[in-house]
Formats: sequence, C-alpha cells, structure tokens
Amino acid sequence: MLTIFSTPKPFVGHIDVIQRNAIRSWTRLHSDVEVVLFGDEEGTAEVCGEYNLRHEPLVKRNLSGAKYLDHIFAQAQRTARHPVVCYVNCDILLMADFRAAVAAIVGQYSKFLLIGQRWDTPITGACSFSEPLWQVDLQDYVRERGHLVGPFSIDYFVFPRGMYDRLPPLVIGRCWWDHWLVWKARSLGAVIVDLTPAVMAVHQNHDYGYHPQGFLGTLRGEEALQNIRLAGGKSHLQTLLDATHELTTDGRITRVHFRKPVFKTKKFLRDTFQQVFVYRTYPLRKRLGLSRQARLEIAQR
Repeated sequence: MLTIFSTPKPFVGHIDVIQRNAIRSWTRLHSDVEVVLFGDEEGTAEVCGEYNLRHEPLVKRNLSGAKYLDHIFAQAQRTARHPVVCYVNCDILLMADFRAAVAAIVGQYSKFLLIGQRWDTPITGACSFSEPLWQVDLQDYVRERGHLVGPFSIDYFVFPRGMYDRLPPLVIGRCWWDHWLVWKARSLGAVIVDLTPAVMAVHQNHDYGYHPQGFLGTLRGEEALQNIRLAGGKSHLQTLLDATHELTTDGRITRVHFRKPVFKTKKFLRDTFQQVFVYRTYPLRKRLGLSRQARLEIAQR
C-alpha cells in the first residue's frame, strides 16, 4: 500500500511519548504499510523491534550531527517495498482520512506530491489506540484544543518512488528543506495536491531543545541559511500556496488558482487594519476604557 519513512529524535522523555504515538498511528493505517526509521538515536533500534519496523541505522550527518536529507531519501526510495512512499516527521499522527486521501489520488497521476497543513495540539500522554473510537476521540480533542497552522509548515510528503532522484545536501531538523521539495516537484511537472480539507494531520507540540538556539535557531541559524543557499535561493522555495490541486472533503480533486495573491491580499488587509484601527487608536481606546487591557483593569477593581 505505502512505505512511510522518517528519522526520529532520541526516544527520551516527552519526545519518546509523542514519537511512539505517531509511529503507532502509522502502523494502523493499513495492514500492508511499511514503516522505516532512519538513524541510530537512543531507543530507535528497540522501538523498531517492538513495533516490527525496518531500521536503517546508518545516516550521513554534518559536523553538528544534523542528518542529510538526500541520503535518507535516496535510501528510502531505493529500498522501499511499495511504489508510493511518504516521508513524515516523527511527531505527526495520521489517521484513516490520510489513508483514504492517498488512495483517492494514487493511480490518477504519474507524478504527484501530496502535502497538507497540520494541527498543532498539546498531547502529553500515550494515545489509547486500543479504544475502538480512538480516531473520533482524537479528532474531537484536536478541534477543541488544537489549531490549524498556516500554509508554510509542511510535515508529510507522499510521492511516487524515484521522483526525487537528485537532492542537494540539505539537512533535516532545520527549516526550508520542505519548501525545496515542493519547488522541486513543481519543476518536474508534478501535480501538487493539498490534502488539508480532507486530512487532519496532528502535530504533537514539543519544545526545540535539540537546537542550542531553540526554534529561532532552526529557522534562522547558519544551517537553515545554508539550506536556503543549497536550495538555490528563495526562488526555489515553495509552500502549500503553490499547490496546483486540492482534495475536497467529499473526495473530489479540484484545480486551485491564485492562492498566493489571495493570501498576500488578505494578509495586507489584515495588517493594514491592525495598523490603522488597532495600534493607532489604542491611546484613545485606553482613555475611553475601550481597550482590552483597560477592560481587564476595570474588571479587576
């Protein structure tokens, strides 16, 4: 059906919990799903043995220990048991809607990339996969406590094996490699399908302690900037705003147009409203007791 591959962080503490949650959700997608973990981080071999996963411990790394994307993608595509493969970050929960979305699209195009937005959600404990309604309960919890992240964070990539035959030496765990994958697929003439309306991909919130500078280090650190340079510059970075198609909630694949200009227009109008009607009127609203802070101060008296 599908080969899923990923590369985990050490299975320690909270990261251990959320990675096990993610992996167990993948193994429940279909009886013929192959799951492959790359890397020799603490606990990886044991988890692969426990859940009957394929383990590829040898991974190329740079001097800081960050893993090279090209080596992992080459290995995965060369050894995958299935003709369709999926790279997914090791903190993402996937459910039956993901399986159905992939099945609805595979076979209709020779070159495709399936991507989608994620739901950031606070999850601290092990998911109850033994419960028959675990997916319904999880979806309800995500709608209540989570939020849908914008079109710039992409955590899963489904594509035909062999489509990414040549990749620059980008590193995982730093930003921008995901945006290059979207650009590369479009440059190959692939159909880029946004699964967001039909798929709830759950990102389990975590800290960024694996980078000395935290999240900003993964976004603006030297290795992230090097990813941009190796990608060929910002013109070779694309997002969900560059999708060519969308999978609707009722299973139809529709062409999408003008996503990027519409998004930019909405952002401009929102920013203008904040600048003109929120920031500039704050002193007056504060004097009149109409600002949020002023209302809170009055309520506390």
